Amino acid sequence: MSWKIVAHGSKEQVQSALLAHEDALDWDYEVVLTGSEIAEDRPDDWVLEAYYPRRPTKADHAALAALFANNAPDLKAEKLPDADWVSLSQADVAPIRAGRFHVHTPDFPAVEEQGVTDFTVPASQAFGTGQHETTAGCLAMLTEMKAAGVNVRNYADIGTGTGLLAFAARDLWSMAHGLASDIDAVCVGVVEDNAATNGVPLGEGPGRLVMTVAAGTDSPLIAARAPYDLLIANILAGPLVELAPDFGRAVLPGGHLLLAGLLTTQEEGVRRACFKAGFRLARRMTNGDWSILWLRRRNAR
Repeated sequence: MSWKIVAHGSKEQVQSALLAHEDALDWDYEVVLTGSEIAEDRPDDWVLEAYYPRRPTKADHAALAALFANNAPDLKAEKLPDADWVSLSQADVAPIRAGRFHVHTPDFPAVEEQGVTDFTVPASQAFGTGQHETTAGCLAMLTEMKAAGVNVRNYADIGTGTGLLAFAARDLWSMAHGLASDIDAVCVGVVEDNAATNGVPLGEGPGRLVMTVAAGTDSPLIAARAPYDLLIANILAGPLVELAPDFGRAVLPGGHLLLAGLLTTQEEGVRRACFKAGFRLARRMTNGDWSILWLRRRNAR
């Protein structure tokens, strides 16, 4: 049984609530929040939706209202029919082109164009079919990194979801050793299925990808395969700040860090944490309200 609570507000209200959610240390991890504009022609009218695996309690309403500080909008709860809402939200979405990559669900045909890599990524319980601005931005930035002459022999994709960004890194640096990880064990099967669909070989060795379950970089396998020429993390701003020191230890001097999942309003805090960990900004781009950061670790003196 699934429920959701809906709150309508201004863009500033909803984005502030999402930021407060990231700082809420006692938040129930089973409650998923999303925020988005209602329509393209109404950019300041946003909606926040909180999804619950149970009927929301008074405490749930209070916790959600508290994210809005003293100006909480009306909260309306509704029961949802049983369904895989992640899959349904991503089903039949239009293909995207980002950098050298064309990404689509099986509902759409592949493309065969010179210089374009086609990926088929079904809607699933994992995040990352390419339609979100952060994933598409990472695909575009990876393409720019390759064009700028970045050489990668060993990479890791932290919080991989569907595996798409790890697949893209392998496509760009075909003989690199690859690792993909996610905190959610369901992603193992998702990545394995998507790898088979897209001809990505799994296992140890050059040009192959290893999948593991880990919270951040807390994994013996991630540690054993470090240091990395390239580390990718498309997650959330709060975890990026917390993980910045770990990234500094995991990336080679002169190596590269690609970060996404942060709103432009959160960029300063993430960059400050990465600066303290030894990184400097190489390039940035924005996609909608989201920042995508390419950072480089300082060379050892």
